[in-house]
Amino acid sequence: MLRIIDARTGEPVEAAPARRGLTRVEVHAPGSDLTNLRVLLVADLLVRALELGGTPVWALLTGGRRQAELRAAATALGIRPFEDSPDVSAGLGEAQVVHVTAEGGAMPDGVRIAVAPVETTGAAEPGPSVGGSAESAPAGGRSGEPGPLVGGAAESIPPGGRSADSGPSGGESGEPGLPVGDSVAPDPPGRRPERAGPLGGVDPAVLRLALFTRHHSAAVRLEADVLGAAEATLARWRGAVARWARRPSRPVPDDVRGRLRDAWDDDLDVPRVLDVLRGVEKEPDLPDGARFETYAYADRLLGLELTRDLGAPS
Repeated sequence: MLRIIDARTGEPVEAAPARRGLTRVEVHAPGSDLTNLRVLLVADLLVRALELGGTPVWALLTGGRRQAELRAAATALGIRPFEDSPDVSAGLGEAQVVHVTAEGGAMPDGVRIAVAPVETTGAAEPGPSVGGSAESAPAGGRSGEPGPLVGGAAESIPPGGRSADSGPSGGESGEPGLPVGDSVAPDPPGRRPERAGPLGGVDPAVLRLALFTRHHSAAVRLEADVLGAAEATLARWRGAVARWARRPSRPVPDDVRGRLRDAWDDDLDVPRVLDVLRGVEKEPDLPDGARFETYAYADRLLGLELTRDLGAPS
C-alpha cells in the first residue's frame, strides 16, 4: 500500500485508502522554474505509482502565470499531461485527495506532499534550465543525518542520498536560478549542443534521472558533476538493457519486485528504487533475462526510456 508523508503532520497517510477508490492528485505549481517542474515530476511519480497499484487517478494542475512554459518543459521531461484544474470545491466523492506543492507553497487544506527546492546558482533566467556550478552542499537523510556532498569536483554523487538542506530555487521573482544560453561556458554533461527547447538544451532523461537522485523531501542541487553522473548512469543502463534483451526472458524475481514496491510505496522513495537497480545490475547469479525484465518493470515508474536502445547495433 502506497503511503506518503503528510507535510502538515509529518505522519504517513495512505494515498489510496479505499480499494479501487479514486484518488485525486492536485498539483500546485504556479511558476515555470526548476522547483515547480520538480513538483510536477513528483506528482507524475505519484500518479504512476498509484496506477501500478491499480488505483484510478484524476490528475489536475492548477493555473499559473507561466503554465504554458511549465507544460512545455513537463512534456519534454516525459511527464504525462495533467488536466486543467476545474472548480472541484463541491467534491466528487474521491476516496483521497493529495495536494502536491513546493515547500512553503500555499494550498487548500488536505493531505500534502511538500517538494523541496532545486538549488541553483547564477542569475535568474526565465524558464527551467540547468548548468553552471556552485560550492558543495551537505546531504543526508530526511532526519538530517550526515551524508555525502552534493556537487563539487571532490566528491562523487551517489544517487540514493538525501539532503537535509533546503535552499533557494530559481523562479519568476528574481530568486537565484541557473544560467542559460551564452552565460554557460563550457557546456556541462547532459547539455545538448543546440541549447534549444524548454529545458535549456539539457537531455530530458538526464535531467529526470538527476532529479531522482534525491528524495523529494530533500533539496537537490544541479551542477555539471550531478548531470554528468546521471548521463553516465543512463547510458550504461540503456546499453546493459539492450544487451540483456538478447538473452532468454526470465521473470522479475519475487524478492526484487518486493524491494522495488517497498521502496516506492514508502513515500515515493525513488533513490531507493535506483539502489535496487544497482544491486540487480551487479548481482552475479541473476540471469540477464531477469535483469532486463526488472529494469523494464521499474521503468514503468521511472519513465527513463531504459529500453530505448533495444535493437541498436552493439
